[in-house]
Amino acid sequence: MSICPKNKSSKARRDSRRANWKMGEVNLIKCSKCGALMMPHRVCKACGSYNKREIIAQED
Repeated sequence: MSICPKNKSSKARRDSRRANWKMGEVNLIKCSKCGALMMPHRVCKACGSYNKREIIAQED
């Protein structure tokens, strides 16, 4: 059961509340091993390393 509103909210008021629900910028950092841009706390797609350790073996 939900709370019953006392008065109807207009479409403008409802939509103005939802106006700030947008995606932010993607935060990218440089890989400490190869210097490529990557998302923090994830394995680097360029060299396959995480925290200066090789996690995924890259084929050359």
